Amino acid sequence: MTDLREILSSHVDAGTLPGAVGIVARGERMEVAAVGAMALGGPPMTRDSIFRIASITKPITAAAVMTLVEDGLLALDSPVREWLPELSSPMVLRTPSSPLDDVVPAVRPITVFDLLSAQAGFGFAADFSLPGVRALAGVQRDGREPQSFPPPDEWMAALGRLPLLYQPGESWLYDTCSAVQGVLVARVTGETLPDYVASRLLEPLGMVDSGYVVPPGSLDRFTSYYRTDLSLADAPDGQWSTMPAFPLGSGGMVGTADDWLSFGEMLLSGGVTASGRRVLSPESVSLMTTDHTTPAHREIGSLFLEGQGWGFGGGVDISRQDPWNVPGRYGWVGGTGTTAHIIPATGTVAVLLAQVATEDPVPPKWMRDFWLYAANS
Repeated sequence: MTDLREILSSHVDAGTLPGAVGIVARGERMEVAAVGAMALGGPPMTRDSIFRIASITKPITAAAVMTLVEDGLLALDSPVREWLPELSSPMVLRTPSSPLDDVVPAVRPITVFDLLSAQAGFGFAADFSLPGVRALAGVQRDGREPQSFPPPDEWMAALGRLPLLYQPGESWLYDTCSAVQGVLVARVTGETLPDYVASRLLEPLGMVDSGYVVPPGSLDRFTSYYRTDLSLADAPDGQWSTMPAFPLGSGGMVGTADDWLSFGEMLLSGGVTASGRRVLSPESVSLMTTDHTTPAHREIGSLFLEGQGWGFGGGVDISRQDPWNVPGRYGWVGGTGTTAHIIPATGTVAVLLAQVATEDPVPPKWMRDFWLYAANS
């Protein structure tokens, strides 16, 4: 039987990937493979190599918001206008295809639940030609370039000037809600997002290499990142070597495969770390990992969801549309070549960190091969 190392090595040998680190863990059984190199022509990949994890940041941000709900600082039905006044009186496009000046008032406030479930009305739809989506692209920039974002207050002001694509609760739209969640955490707590996430999640979970910047002492373990044609997109001394003005809750983190493994195992354990410390309640974990979408939501976000649903911060498999889909599987993918899921039905955590951009909505073969292996192992 082909094992994890053979699967990943085949894609390195084919020249598709410079390197990768994969982990498939089920209870006491764990398979780990570090293959290839940290950079083209560079040192060998190691298990503790650090990657730009991109959108598998989203579940961590959602978990941070849920700690505020548990602390009583937020409620899921709370309007966010108290902390995000830029969103206090949103206007909504009359129809998703309307020009930007054809708007109506929002019928109700945007709530914390709307942000967590990506139903606030802003974000990317499957149709990128819509005027509202094209306008959003100038604000919600490429999260793989964190230094391109302005400070959070400036960014929120720009977002608040755009009309919503849909009324709150009527759609599922990608990415933007997770960035706003990060601003919400910072404003509610009075701390920076990195500081709060570190104290409430990263430190208790032992995620020692995760954060929004790679410190100088760890740059020798930081991988290079490549475009799909394997031209260099970012080097270790690039965008993540200094703290950005806007630490992105939607995709700004770095980390190791073992770090996300710790996060995933906490979710599988109902919010408890391996050392027995509780960081989330079972109810919070259930809310995060339960599908909150409708068929209409999934149609609007079909380019991203591919028939599956969405919880808080991550996708939730609801059908066996592809061989790797397992109902209840929760997690997501990142545009820098990362993927991380938990599979509650089998008690599995599957994490794959690579270093090549995924530009196409169709997952690359190396990612699909990993998913299939994790689903069947």
